[in-house]
Amino acid sequence: MALIEFDQKRERDVVIIGRATLDFNPNEIHRTLDKVKTFSMYLGGSPGNIAVGLNQLGKKVGFIGCVSNDQFGDFIINFFKARGIDTTQMTRAQHGERMGLTFTEIKSETESSILMYRDKVADLQIAPEDVSENYIAGSKALIVSGLALAAAPSREACLTAAQHARMHGTKIIFDIDYRPYTWRSKEEIAIYYSLMARLSDVVIGSRDEVNFAELLPEDAETPPDHEIAEKYLSWGNKIVVIKHGKRGSVAYTADRHAYKVDSYHVKLLKSFGGGDAYASAFVHGLLEGWEVPEALKHATAHAAMVVASHSCSEAMQTIDQIEAFIKEHAAEEVITEIDWKTKI
Repeated sequence: MALIEFDQKRERDVVIIGRATLDFNPNEIHRTLDKVKTFSMYLGGSPGNIAVGLNQLGKKVGFIGCVSNDQFGDFIINFFKARGIDTTQMTRAQHGERMGLTFTEIKSETESSILMYRDKVADLQIAPEDVSENYIAGSKALIVSGLALAAAPSREACLTAAQHARMHGTKIIFDIDYRPYTWRSKEEIAIYYSLMARLSDVVIGSRDEVNFAELLPEDAETPPDHEIAEKYLSWGNKIVVIKHGKRGSVAYTADRHAYKVDSYHVKLLKSFGGGDAYASAFVHGLLEGWEVPEALKHATAHAAMVVASHSCSEAMQTIDQIEAFIKEHAAEEVITEIDWKTKI
């Protein structure tokens, strides 16, 4: 029996609440941002990318979010509609709020970064009254993005969505998705991340994100992964995934198993977008009823494919493409069940 059972009678596979924004990726790479002359515009924002990823993998996806009431908002809505992602639960900002913008920088073959503009952004204007209980009840799973908890009214909308999900048996997947923008204090981060982690069934985050969520000091030795996982599992989560970048990731499960998957070796183009690809493929695997190691393998392969591509959203792969990649890299595949207390 799978760790998480989804109601197969639901109309939608997954609904995602959070931001869909704009990415401007440089066409001239291996230089600093101040020396770039042209960019390609893509749909961006971690929740938006995950929505596209799940859609590309064949899942029926809905999105709850707010976009600007201008041409850039049109771009987001039209991008989703063209791919069959349901936008009926999306709203338009009414007080001049604009799209969040991310300018990415690909400095070299080993170094890249992002520069986000998050002042008075439209995506944080999604409100509790914009969240339909019936829509949540008609979805197998709800994915909540951590950055959507950064300010009102978006944070209340997320908590409302989670309460509806709990009431109707819709499974909640919490993507920690920490960004330093918008939050007022570390204490505020810990409060809202803790609230959502107590409501969720699955938690996914990098070790750095977990450290922020747990208010762990940067200059001190932090607790091992398994202690963090035990805390989240004690709150009722069934799976806790902690990512370590190039060193792979580990999934801790409520039945006391721990699985580690190493990263695939690819020629890296950029360091961003992999986490969104990872989440979409991992959630796809859970919805398919796969065992956790199989979901991890596909998640890791999908991440490797996207970080080797210029775009994030438009680089999301089909299941056949992911499985072809896995077959091609079969010689380096390393998935192991590890001792619960193994230090990564």
